[in-house]
Amino acid sequence: MGNILANIKGDRTLWVIAVLLALFSMMPVYSASSNIAFLYGSGNTFSMLAKHAIHLTLGLILMYAVHSMNYRHLGAISIILMPIAVILLIYTLTQGHSVANASRWIRIPFLGWTFQTSAFANVVLMIYLSRYLAKTDPEKLKSFRHSFVPLLLPVFLVCGFVLPANFSTAALIFTVSMLLLFIGGYPLKNLFYIAGIGITALGLFILLVIAFPNISNRIETWKNRIENFSEGGKEENYQVQKAKMAIAQGGLIGKGPGKSVQKNFLPQSNSDFIYAVIVEEFGLIGGIMVILFYVMLLIRILIIATKAPTRFGTLTVVGLGTGIMIQAFVNLGVAVNLLPVTGQTLPLISAGGSSIWMTCIAIGIIISVSRGKAGEEENIAEQQTEDISYA
Repeated sequence: MGNILANIKGDRTLWVIAVLLALFSMMPVYSASSNIAFLYGSGNTFSMLAKHAIHLTLGLILMYAVHSMNYRHLGAISIILMPIAVILLIYTLTQGHSVANASRWIRIPFLGWTFQTSAFANVVLMIYLSRYLAKTDPEKLKSFRHSFVPLLLPVFLVCGFVLPANFSTAALIFTVSMLLLFIGGYPLKNLFYIAGIGITALGLFILLVIAFPNISNRIETWKNRIENFSEGGKEENYQVQKAKMAIAQGGLIGKGPGKSVQKNFLPQSNSDFIYAVIVEEFGLIGGIMVILFYVMLLIRILIIATKAPTRFGTLTVVGLGTGIMIQAFVNLGVAVNLLPVTGQTLPLISAGGSSIWMTCIAIGIIISVSRGKAGEEENIAEQQTEDISYA
């Protein structure tokens, strides 16, 4: 254990924030899983807590392993993983495990766990885009035609194969990709072209589904969620009402850990709406503390991005870090009824294996970038010491 702690490098503050969020998640997940355990399991809440603990442990191990790598090698690895990610998305769309009439997962052989391939594709895509933007001559980036296949086609493929089952994730990936391209120096004129192509493709997909309903049943779901959010429809309004009740009943200091009442009625209480359970049990103070932790996480990510030793490191941190933060604030926005229901989990807190693992890998990569800067400073100090000794 001591050797592991001694080998932890990089941004220590980011390490502390990630570990504290992971440890804190044990309480609300254990509490919020009671309803899920009785509805969809054997009623054993402890088994769900144990499963969450295993997911977190594996996630932290992945974070430690990735942070030890030289992040500069990830660019070349992303070239290999990019086509694999697209193939996995196609397989998920056609043969994947369906939940709520949406194919989003594949089953991991032997373990029986499900894995959300879109989370994997998102991480790979951000690294791939960062590498291309960092390695390519700015003059070549100005040509929309020459950059379409190597740079933009992966974005459209990933978003296109995620879209039929999960609009919110596709929109998140597309938004972060656009932001990364903008920061990476891609011409604003070309970004408008991309946005136009994306909107046109979405419109064509909707028209195609309307004409051939068997292709996807998600259009009606998207329509209902938007209408229910704006007009207060019954089905979605039930979830929102329970979330509002949980937040209102929490008061200033909350009812205490494990004493939430609305968790017994709130759908997806341990994932999509876990923030409402947190506020009910830990009150307004607890809810604000969770938000502050994510704000601190954002600040550390921005600091690491500005101090990254390479352009590739900066873009990678921006792409991965922005994705985590947008997902977090979208989840919080849904819980307090600022946004329609999306199905996005709360990073490092919500239950779910693939979300935890890929978030931990993304944070591990960000820490690896910060570790690269520290490593360079150590090498410079060592070189200066050697020069003095020789003198």
